Amino acid sequence: MERETFKSRLGFILLSAGCAIGIGNIWRFPYVVGNNGGGIFVLFYLIFLVAFGIPVLTMEFSVGRASKKSIICAYQELEPAGSKWHLHGWLGLFGNYILMFFYTSVSGWMLYYFFHYLTGQFAGLDKDGVDAAFGAMLAQPATMMFWMSLVVVGGIFVCSLGLQKGVERITKSMMLILLVLIIVLAIHSLTLPGGMEGLKFYLLPNPDTIAELGLFKVILAAVNQSFFTLSLGIGSMMIFGSYMGKDRSLLGESITIAGLDTFVAIVAGLIIFPACFAFGVNPDSGPGLVFVTLPNVFNGMAGGRIWGTCFFLFLSFASFSTIIAVFENIICCCMDKWQISRKKASIINLFVIIIGSIPCVLGFNLWSFIQPLGEGTDILSLEDFLVSNLALPIGSLIVLLFCTRKHGWTFDKYLEEVNIGTGLKVSPKLRFYLTWILPIVLLAIIVNGLIGVF
Repeated sequence: MERETFKSRLGFILLSAGCAIGIGNIWRFPYVVGNNGGGIFVLFYLIFLVAFGIPVLTMEFSVGRASKKSIICAYQELEPAGSKWHLHGWLGLFGNYILMFFYTSVSGWMLYYFFHYLTGQFAGLDKDGVDAAFGAMLAQPATMMFWMSLVVVGGIFVCSLGLQKGVERITKSMMLILLVLIIVLAIHSLTLPGGMEGLKFYLLPNPDTIAELGLFKVILAAVNQSFFTLSLGIGSMMIFGSYMGKDRSLLGESITIAGLDTFVAIVAGLIIFPACFAFGVNPDSGPGLVFVTLPNVFNGMAGGRIWGTCFFLFLSFASFSTIIAVFENIICCCMDKWQISRKKASIINLFVIIIGSIPCVLGFNLWSFIQPLGEGTDILSLEDFLVSNLALPIGSLIVLLFCTRKHGWTFDKYLEEVNIGTGLKVSPKLRFYLTWILPIVLLAIIVNGLIGVF
């Protein structure tokens, strides 16, 4: 079966960035910035993104492009005979499924809110009404099942059309609209009376916060954000590397994608914080920021229904771009491993993902008594933990070791692949840093993530 390729470089960049740009960029990044010293956190984040995130991204792309396979089969093409690196392929596929088993539900929430803003059903609600609307949605398994299933059917349908006609074409259009929407929303927020106070809170260094938390905790938070923002470790980027040609080197492409991902994350904060400060609303963390705090802000704005509709359309596109990218990874893994057609792999995974997503839906209502990580947690919390604290960092460490160890693919072969084509090159002088320093950093992230939960 001949390997599909991207129709354009823009398609590759927007699709890869779309995979990295997700819900976490929208509510997690701004909140983490605001609670970790503002501008000083952003500075550390950018440094660590270049130092840690981008090198591992180049490695995922390199393994994908050299093998022309998804993560489930890529290692067999490159690993020495008799080695066991390919076992990571199963961990990667498992991570993709678990991610989609809860991400589809949260994406369904975005669509639900977009539809309700579009039809004016949030108009005139006071704070208690907005709070009640979110709680009512979570309490209705049939409602959540409908929107989750709509997301899955939509994502699988796009992937079933093929790489160029479906995945690349749809994602490219969505991402271009997303970028326009986010800039329009940011300009609007910055022009609100009192919005500049929110901008200061967001981007100016806050010595009091740094003194309270300690510089080490701020740095650790920046390291974690720089690493997780690119969705590394489960083959989400490896699959796009497998569709790439040899005309461009991979360091330059990785910097472009990381830059686009960071741009969206930072501009999301330019939307959220000025709006919250303009209306005297304290920005909250987690889902509450998007589904409770911001609807209250929009309801207080002139033309709030329009701005709310645009914001949740932007969020829907951001989450759906990740859905399509991860579905493509899953479908391609099935095609590579079991030599089945794209259509057959799509139909099988339509049912697998809908069924697998049901526990997350029920975890907020009928199965809310299940609290796997302690009081106040739910099934989504467990699934998020398995992906964020285990599959992503452990997977990234395995990719890193595979590309730098003599018993793996070796550093020389990685260096040769990453530097093929025109563009920025990875220097051989980075061998010691990538081989010894970066693995220690990743190991520290894994240990810190486990300590934070348990």
